[in-house]
Amino acid sequence: MTSRSFMRIAVAGIVAATGLAFTAGTASAHPKPPKPPQTVPVRLVSINDFHGNLEPPTGSGGAIVDESGVSVPAGGAAYLATHLKSLVNRDSVVVAAGDLIGASPLISAAYHDEPTVELLGKLGLKVSSVGNHEFDEGISELKRIQNGGCHPVDGCSPAGRWRGAKYEYLAANVLKENNDHYVLPPVAVKVVNGVKVGFIGLVTQTTPSIVTASGIAGLKFTEEVEAGNRAARLLRLAGVKAIVAMVHEGDQIAPNQSPDACPVTPGAGTRIAQGLSADVDLVVMGHSHQAYICKTQDPAGQDRFYTQGSSFGRVLTTVDFKVDKKTGEVVRSSVAADNHVVTRDVTPDPEITQFVQTWKDRVATVANKAIGSITADIGRAAGPSGETALGDLIADAQLEGTRTGGNAEIALMNPGGVRADLTYAQSGSEGNGVVTYGEAFTVQPFNNLMQVVTLTGARLDALLEQQWQNGGALVRILQPSASLTYSMNLSQPIGSRISDIKINGTPVTDAQEIRVAANNFLVGGGDGFTVFREGTGLWSGPLDIDAFVAYFGAHSPIAPPAINRITVTG
Repeated sequence: MTSRSFMRIAVAGIVAATGLAFTAGTASAHPKPPKPPQTVPVRLVSINDFHGNLEPPTGSGGAIVDESGVSVPAGGAAYLATHLKSLVNRDSVVVAAGDLIGASPLISAAYHDEPTVELLGKLGLKVSSVGNHEFDEGISELKRIQNGGCHPVDGCSPAGRWRGAKYEYLAANVLKENNDHYVLPPVAVKVVNGVKVGFIGLVTQTTPSIVTASGIAGLKFTEEVEAGNRAARLLRLAGVKAIVAMVHEGDQIAPNQSPDACPVTPGAGTRIAQGLSADVDLVVMGHSHQAYICKTQDPAGQDRFYTQGSSFGRVLTTVDFKVDKKTGEVVRSSVAADNHVVTRDVTPDPEITQFVQTWKDRVATVANKAIGSITADIGRAAGPSGETALGDLIADAQLEGTRTGGNAEIALMNPGGVRADLTYAQSGSEGNGVVTYGEAFTVQPFNNLMQVVTLTGARLDALLEQQWQNGGALVRILQPSASLTYSMNLSQPIGSRISDIKINGTPVTDAQEIRVAANNFLVGGGDGFTVFREGTGLWSGPLDIDAFVAYFGAHSPIAPPAINRITVTG
């Protein structure tokens, strides 16, 4: 059905399910003085961008600056459960803003994130927007995760037949490409403390550029504000007046800020928070992995909060407000929000501790296998050019994995695909410097396919110029293999910043044909690198994780590569 038809049917369904009715009233000839509104309290507890982090995350992803300005260890499902129990009461509902699954550590990813979805059900999650990573394996797999059934290729996990999520995924701006049908419900209504609260799910409209082409095949992602307003009208028509938008999109913040501060750099998150209809009372966000509590004004000039709770289960956000029992409206002046750091100085929940251990034991044989070693930390700290030691290492591994068969001459790695550092200190009993399969998988957990295409030298130059997007507001520096060197001059206008491109020390000419390796996400034009789509002679090879593991087997011990492949000249 079309989205418009769905709205008509959904209104009827919501009315039937919630007992709402539309009635005509007669005004009193002698109105009485208005009574003070009778209100009830409601608390939202939200999480976003969990990414399957059942175990406490490590490295920079395992710490966060708290309200006092101190960086503290944070996250881990058992600690999350303890903090959540202290925040939830009879007035509460637990919600989420997407990317709960996908790009996950091996403990969850090995079983298509069923362990994470089961965990979130145990924690009482009721409703979530989709995130872009919910589409990593395509809409059919997402529906399996929602509704149940064993994986069509890998079969059932060690836990048996998958029963489906205990929470609802919402997607008000995701439609079938050929007929505008919704692929998932756009809205849901929950009764919280005796009042009805409506929820809208939205995901960043940029999803097609940051998810593999196969993951979003047959779908289209519409502009968030327009879709959100359409969904809000649906809820209002059904008589639901308290409305929350859960939006998988957000802004960036200045580093080392309190999670309750609002030092955001206005971007897509602020645009959505300001643009959504005044019918939407508050906005819970995700995607940018930042922690903030912000307030703006809606189109009617009313104050409206928009919040985000970092990532990896390091922060829980509470939003408290009162709802007028007679009108069903949120009393805007009553809204208060707070970000709570999920510290590890509390007693971890014993049930969840055992749950995580069970899955850790199930995946241990694969995760603990040593694949090689390093001589020192190899991390994601960027040099002046944006080049990183770990990004360079991955590009070297991808080049080696695609030379035979693909005839690759250079390799490029997207920085957003590098998800964790490699640390020299042992994380278990494997010994200092030893790298396990589980650690390697955590670094790049997407199971992308390595591909090679042919680009001319002129198109390679154009591709490298695409590292600056949106007028330079968005910068993504592709990590180069050692065979590729070039210079960048940041004082030049975008489109004229790249020069002196060389392959193995030899200058590249415009007409020269070059075999370029990258993962299938980039080759499909991901992260805005659309020049890749102009490539010819497509060849597909191993999975990126397999190339990485093979490289360790051939070259260990590996020292951190020098960050000298990109030269900044101005």
